[in-house]
Amino acid sequence: MSAGIIASTMLFQALAQTKPFDVGRMDKTASPCNDFFQYVNGTWVKNTQIPASESRWGSFNELIENNNKLLRQILEEDAKSENKTGSDAQLIGDFYSACMDEASIEKAGTKPVDPFFKQIASIKDSASLQREIAALHNAGLPSLFGFGAGPDLKDSNAVIINTFQGGLSLPNRDYYLNTDAKSVEIRAKFVAHMTNMFKLLGDSPEAAAANAADVMEMQTRLAKASLSQVELRNPDNRYNKITLSAAQAMTPELSWEAYFKERSVPMVSEINIGPPKFFAEVNTMLKDVPIEKWKTYLRWNVINAAAPMLAKSFADENFDFFSRYLSGQQERQPRWKTCVQQANGHLGEALGMEYAKRAFTPAMKARMNQLIDNLMAALKDRINGLEWMSEETKKQALVKLASFKRKIGYPDVLRGYKGLTVDSKSYAGNILRSGVFQSKRNFEDLGKPRDKARMGMTPPTVNASYNPVDNDVTFPAGILQPPFFNFDADDAINYGAIGGVIGHEITHGFDDQGSRFDAEGNLKSWWTAEDKKKFDERTSCVVKQFDSF
Repeated sequence: MSAGIIASTMLFQALAQTKPFDVGRMDKTASPCNDFFQYVNGTWVKNTQIPASESRWGSFNELIENNNKLLRQILEEDAKSENKTGSDAQLIGDFYSACMDEASIEKAGTKPVDPFFKQIASIKDSASLQREIAALHNAGLPSLFGFGAGPDLKDSNAVIINTFQGGLSLPNRDYYLNTDAKSVEIRAKFVAHMTNMFKLLGDSPEAAAANAADVMEMQTRLAKASLSQVELRNPDNRYNKITLSAAQAMTPELSWEAYFKERSVPMVSEINIGPPKFFAEVNTMLKDVPIEKWKTYLRWNVINAAAPMLAKSFADENFDFFSRYLSGQQERQPRWKTCVQQANGHLGEALGMEYAKRAFTPAMKARMNQLIDNLMAALKDRINGLEWMSEETKKQALVKLASFKRKIGYPDVLRGYKGLTVDSKSYAGNILRSGVFQSKRNFEDLGKPRDKARMGMTPPTVNASYNPVDNDVTFPAGILQPPFFNFDADDAINYGAIGGVIGHEITHGFDDQGSRFDAEGNLKSWWTAEDKKKFDERTSCVVKQFDSF
């Protein structure tokens, strides 16, 4: 035990002593007035190669690499220890052990998901098809559309059922619809990938190719009915709260009552159907797509979602297309890194609190609060000094700024994992049980005031965020490490590093999306029409610049 504590202390010190700023990365031969990026980063860019196991590399990745070492140490300690069943240490230790046990994963083959394939094979009609879609959703396996309990955009204290467009395997609709040469190539590669996956499932080459073509046809229909990335940025396009009876009238082929029952969700009076045109197409497809094609589509959804947690042949085929071809990552990461990421993704609160104990202190939180206070004061001065903004809009902007809340380091109240079973011998089983657990817990929020204190990120996450419906900024402990934040560094270093991140997140509250939400987090206009017009005029030059890239 003492050796583990000493090792943890040494690693924490190593993290704390990482250089937050290195002048050797600069290119002082460049003029900061002509090319600031080259001046600041030139030597680093020249001397740095993207590791083969990464698709990109920068300060975020360097910090993730450092954090992963501490997370690995925590997980390996708990994996080797005898821990009380249900304790955080048991959950994360056994999860990590199961993930690292590649021999057992290989031996299991597709057995963890065979029950889904059996259920899909038994589908006879639209009713049994819809029950199976709900069953996949219960296990956290995406299929056709998204569905969950979440905030009402126009009443941020309320929890409602929100639905979302979905059903696509490529990143967004444009991958299916763009006609440039690269997009055409991606689609051809995607169909070839699906064909390979169907062959791994035992389909003949001819059947596999036909099945891949069917899935591509169905996903293209869904893509045509989906909103673009630009359209999705407008929250009005995602909000269409109507009565459940109106939703049923909109989609007569989709039985919402049966779907709710299969998911064990209490019937509600209202539901957000967003976007309507997507669900109109879902309704049409339920009517005119043959059941056999639907079964093929669901088989694909299962194997596509499950491939990374199954035997090597499936995981490799998945990696070859999505990571190597689509993202440019040339090699698989070491297994331990994959398992660290998965443990953080499924048990991030348990793992994250242990991480925070070793890598984040109350003094660091106090320093971070001070930095945020000062940056918000500077923004207040900037708002007061805006010559183009009317006093009416300024007043509302200042009210919103004063209402900003913050989440720093880790959550104050833990939700825990009571009822979740983690087995050291079943990696895929652990992930599927986690999906069921998270799905059930999500619906427990229905009928209750929304808990705005929850963090949307795990403590080790190297990222930050602004949430418009909570009107808050989040800075997990994971990003509050060098080179972004160093408790012992000069203020100039911290303002230049984490200060940039803080300012970035705060200004999200006033960008094209955040500006649509008021101080309470409700989708509500607080700008005068004239001020909104002036804002759009002043940002148009940035839009034009990015359009040229």
